[in-house]
Amino acid sequence: MTLSLITKKTLLGGTTALGLGIAALAGGVINPVTPVYADAVRVIAPQAPSFADVVEAVSPAVVSVRVKSAIQPASNNSGRGFRGFGFDQLPDDHPFKRFFDGPRGERQFKDRRNRRNRGGRRGPRRFGTSQGSGFFVSEDGYIVTNHHVVKGGTEFTVVMNNGEKIDAKLIGTDPKTDLAVLKADSNEKFTYVSFAEKKSRVGDWVVAVGNPFGLGGTVTAGIVSASGRDIGSGPYDDFIQIDAAVNKGNSGGPAFNLSGEVIGVNTAIFSPSGGNVGIAFAISAKTSQEVIGDLIKNGSVTRGWLGVQIQPVTKDIAESLGLEKAEGAIVAGAQDDGPAAIAGITNGDVILEVDAKTVKGPKELAKLIANYEPDVVAKLTVFRDGERKIIDVKLGLLPGPVKSAAVEKSPQTKPASVDIEDLGLSITPKNNSVVVAEVFPDGSAAGKGLKSGDVIVSVNGKDAKSVNDVGLAVSQALEEDRKAILFQIQSGGRNRFVALPVSKG
Repeated sequence: MTLSLITKKTLLGGTTALGLGIAALAGGVINPVTPVYADAVRVIAPQAPSFADVVEAVSPAVVSVRVKSAIQPASNNSGRGFRGFGFDQLPDDHPFKRFFDGPRGERQFKDRRNRRNRGGRRGPRRFGTSQGSGFFVSEDGYIVTNHHVVKGGTEFTVVMNNGEKIDAKLIGTDPKTDLAVLKADSNEKFTYVSFAEKKSRVGDWVVAVGNPFGLGGTVTAGIVSASGRDIGSGPYDDFIQIDAAVNKGNSGGPAFNLSGEVIGVNTAIFSPSGGNVGIAFAISAKTSQEVIGDLIKNGSVTRGWLGVQIQPVTKDIAESLGLEKAEGAIVAGAQDDGPAAIAGITNGDVILEVDAKTVKGPKELAKLIANYEPDVVAKLTVFRDGERKIIDVKLGLLPGPVKSAAVEKSPQTKPASVDIEDLGLSITPKNNSVVVAEVFPDGSAAGKGLKSGDVIVSVNGKDAKSVNDVGLAVSQALEEDRKAILFQIQSGGRNRFVALPVSKG
């Protein structure tokens, strides 16, 4: 009986004897033990989308834009160097200081400059190069980029995704929206992309493709952070804000949605340091598509022109006019012989609608008018004297920039001034007009930015040709229990409206 030979000590002493005893029971055959390990950790969770399919499809349509431009010779007396230092103002420990420091150094610098310019001769013409990004929008080679990328350029080259270089010519630019179109000088058919018809939403994925720092095709991704941004770059600002990394050289490149459609043209970044901080701006697809179509067709953009100076309708202005809502754009000045003035629009009119489209503010009005062709008649709904009126305006062609006329200066006089205590200012007559004589520091006028010398053109829509006119208009507003009085102010050749809150004394 084999089992009886295995003592308690043997059982406690180790597994070998026990194993041998069990093996003996099994017929003396020892079976090997196969180890079993635990599974590796795996997480089952929704996976973030891959951008690889989008990038693979659109990359052939994205190009690097190289621009060659002539460098103008520096002025002989400029003396300006890198980072704004004058060559003769270098720090004492600068390695070039010895060339410009003291009589000998100054003489060396002047002698070399004189030798270079002796006889009026100039050195050889120099050229500089800059780089940006762009993308094909047609099979026959039209390329979209930024105006600031091609500005001043004399020669243009696009570098394809595969490294192929193709010469291009400039078709047209639109500085107001910072867009430009090039045309590849080739008969081959190009892979191209289209603009998104559907407006992107905040939170949507976005893929930016471009040529940052001249590195070549580079892809970054992020989300749409905001839309309809106005960054003060022009009258037609309509930017999409994205947090995908955009840097120098990305300008003119496309921002894609996950369907491979262009939702915007990368054009600017917000960067206190000069590098990417996750705030970039792209011209919206809607604006880009409209402008690019005109540039390809005509080489330039034509826009309707109304001929007015406008400003927002604030809550105070709305109250002073009796408007229910603070919306629309108030006409601060109608240009003589301009379309608006010819149609009968006057200072103080509030433009509420254009062909039944609501005008929320000056930006919306500028965009609406710009979308019309010259000579088109637009129906403007205006608010005047407490009533809505519809005025037909035949729009003109938006002219180039014009210099504002300066306010005529006249001999200083010191007529008696009149205080309007509740408004925080005093007024005085001057050359058949009324001007602000003094602004009280703690008054409402000071808070609205009025200053001494501002000309009061009208009060609550009534011409202010004398101090008495102003007094009567203020009295009437108080009798009507208005909480604010609307002043039309002329300053620096421009008109604006200011609503000054008042209360009965």
